[in-house]
Amino acid sequence: MPPRGVKKGSKRDRQYEEVKKSEKEQGRSNDRAEEIAARTVNKEKARQGAKTASKTSTNDISSGRRGGKRSGSGGGGRTRDQLYNDAKKLNVEGRSKMTKEQLQKAVSAKS
Repeated sequence: MPPRGVKKGSKRDRQYEEVKKSEKEQGRSNDRAEEIAARTVNKEKARQGAKTASKTSTNDISSGRRGGKRSGSGGGGRTRDQLYNDAKKLNVEGRSKMTKEQLQKAVSAKS
């Protein structure tokens, strides 16, 4: 369900549906995909001049242009779950018992 104030068939409604579809294709649950889509639409709506908008909504680069550039960045890099999923794709043995650091080494060695 799109955020409040988004009319059916509008540009924001189409954006919501497209983001939701994309998130589901990436393996997210329906609830999580809806949440991400709603947040994306609300942030873009805030950029266009909504009455109440956070500083990051108006001063930061748009999420569409950013395109995941900050994904996995920050203090600790990728999460253990992200590393575990990568290890699973690479068929790393013993991954379930590995620490985050061990997973990082195993994933970088396999890729």
